[in-house]
Amino acid sequence: MTPSIRLTKRAIDVAASLAGLLVTAPLYPVIAVAIRLESPGPIFYRQRRAGMLTGHGPEGPEFVLFEMCKFRTMRPDAEKLTGAVIAAQDDPRITKVGKFLRKSRLDELPQLWNVLRGEMSLVGPRPERPELLVNLAMAIPFFEERMRDVKPGITGLAQVSLGYSGRAPEGSAAAAFEETLTNPFKFDEAEGAEADDMRMKMLFDLAYAASLESLSSFLRMEFGVIFKTPLVMVRGLGR
Repeated sequence: MTPSIRLTKRAIDVAASLAGLLVTAPLYPVIAVAIRLESPGPIFYRQRRAGMLTGHGPEGPEFVLFEMCKFRTMRPDAEKLTGAVIAAQDDPRITKVGKFLRKSRLDELPQLWNVLRGEMSLVGPRPERPELLVNLAMAIPFFEERMRDVKPGITGLAQVSLGYSGRAPEGSAAAAFEETLTNPFKFDEAEGAEADDMRMKMLFDLAYAASLESLSSFLRMEFGVIFKTPLVMVRGLGR
């Protein structure tokens, strides 16, 4: 990423996060009350995530770690028995209010603060949990490269192009290639594996990273994703 692109991207992030926080501030108390009325526990959920890839060490890829903030969408004890796992589309741990927040992506609003702090960007690959990245990197070669020199984003090309958890919408350009990209060895036991969904997302994340090579392609990509995101929120698509 060139200095001019880095500076432009940061300027967009600061302006958009400030505007977003001001515009959405009235929603915070409404969402907070809805969360507390359905289940006891904290309003916000903070979770350690892996950000930009900084290099490779003796134990594998090394990332900038940060604490991501979201509105809580699951039961307070959601991972008591399961440990760290990726949330599924019909995850029983998700509350009714949480299901609406996730579908509309309103649960991501507090991450505007992460963007303002410089830990995240408005647009970029979604950050994963460090403890899950080990298995993902083993199952998907070069999976960590999607974060090289790129900050994680609230929204991204994968989120406005794919369905929930990385499924390609029927009739889309990505759907035509889904069969060749998922379950490459055609094992019955691997059908529907999380790695397949993440592999689809990675392709879009790498395409986004490639757009950062020139200012013109970056601006087209950045504003294209930004303008498509509200449509995804209204229609309840992507994730």
